[in-house]
Amino acid sequence: MSKVCAICGKGQQSGNKVSHSNRKYRRSWGANVQKVKVVNNNGSTQSLYVCTRCLRSGAVERA
Repeated sequence: MSKVCAICGKGQQSGNKVSHSNRKYRRSWGANVQKVKVVNNNGSTQSLYVCTRCLRSGAVERA
């Protein structure tokens, strides 16, 4: 599954995980992306991966 939003382009971020003893190692965080059916401009439906922030803000119209 592609972890990239089709609307805003939000994707995977990386950074350090820090333990209690302050050791650091690289890890990654994926965007909260859901597969939804979206209505296009011409009225047809399309299945896209959309992040939950775009869904909540109303950036897409669900079918």
